Amino acid sequence: MEIKNILVATDFSNEAYNALFYATQIFASKPCTFHIIHIYDDLTATSGPRNVLFVGKKELSHLRTTSQENLTETVHRIVLDTGSKLHKFNTISSKGTISSVISQTIDNLEIDLIVMGNKGKTGAKELFMGSNTIKIANTITQCPILAVPKEIAYKPIDEIAFITDFKKGYTRNTLAMLLSIASITDAAIRVLHINEEEIMNPSQVSNKKLLKKCLAKTQHSFDDIWNYADKANVIQDFLSERNIKMFAMAYHRRNFFERLLHEPVIMDLSIYANTAFLILPVQD
Repeated sequence: MEIKNILVATDFSNEAYNALFYATQIFASKPCTFHIIHIYDDLTATSGPRNVLFVGKKELSHLRTTSQENLTETVHRIVLDTGSKLHKFNTISSKGTISSVISQTIDNLEIDLIVMGNKGKTGAKELFMGSNTIKIANTITQCPILAVPKEIAYKPIDEIAFITDFKKGYTRNTLAMLLSIASITDAAIRVLHINEEEIMNPSQVSNKKLLKKCLAKTQHSFDDIWNYADKANVIQDFLSERNIKMFAMAYHRRNFFERLLHEPVIMDLSIYANTAFLILPVQD
């Protein structure tokens, strides 16, 4: 697929800027437009326990101006830091909720990829990825999301892990962004299959064949790990042993991805703190 429009959400934190920089490095050799979006709402204005209804027009106007000024500053900084002739930067300042504004923007600007800085919090899911990333992953079904954790430095990507249980088949449409990033970075795809039963059922066997077909033109390998209850730890071991810089999963609601998020082990670990995470919504 040709990647033309990338949407980068920012709250002007270091994590958000780092995610933007990280994305410019992945696509360094490709001409594309980065749309940097900042979303604010009435709640942004209330720093105390005041009633949201009483946020005045003046305060909202101040929020809008500050948002636009910070966006302009972000563009100056990224242009200086990357010096890329291939990249254009566009800014969007918008009032509303993060999910609805991003959803609208994806359609309006034909966005190919969303990029977010990932700020882990203390809740189980939030350790896995920041709460805004979870919100977006739960509501955006038409566009892949790249979550860049904390402030990791960009290092060339030589392998991308793709994690699956083969319960569903993946089309080339679902895998398009994964295949594109692998092609741009010249990375191999390492499929990690966590099998919950000892023997794959016929539908899993056929889904594996389908995946092999999709990966035919990309350097790839398959690793099987059997019968682990503790999937989150297995994944983390696989990523760190191979020093993998990015991992990907296809996202079906109430499926592997969601079960993983509910594992108690995630309570104990700041999982995947050093690895960019590509979330692929399932496309038919």
